[in-house]
Amino acid sequence: MNNFSADVSPAPLALRLGYAGVLPFVVGAAFVWLVGGNADAHAFAALVLSCYAAVIISFLGGLHWGLAMRQSPATMPTWLYAWGVIPSLVAWVAVVMPPYAGLVVHGVMLVTCYLVDRRTYPLLGAAPWLTLRFRLTVAASLSCFVGAAGS
Repeated sequence: MNNFSADVSPAPLALRLGYAGVLPFVVGAAFVWLVGGNADAHAFAALVLSCYAAVIISFLGGLHWGLAMRQSPATMPTWLYAWGVIPSLVAWVAVVMPPYAGLVVHGVMLVTCYLVDRRTYPLLGAAPWLTLRFRLTVAASLSCFVGAAGS
């Protein structure tokens, strides 16, 4: 199934961008707690965190389509294409939920995406990315759970 010549580790720039991409999660969760006394600011901070989580979850699903497109259609499991869409649909529903519930859904979805990636990345030549994925998932999902607790 793997059309790649070898597993490719993340480039230094990818590592820096990945870690930078987790900052909005951490800052968003912090703001949910810091502006708790101001109802409008609190609602805005929770919405910003939820929307960013939805964007990232959609990105994680879309990665599967990109990796699947590089494979032979005859050997690619069809469930992988379906999985590429599911995170976006779940994230979309979570965005319209109240933050105390939607942010929990986002956190669970981030963990679920990682668990699926642990299964699929080795098959698709992306196994070296799993360490980064784990670290980013821990920070992002915890931020969603902390933001939910502050909502």
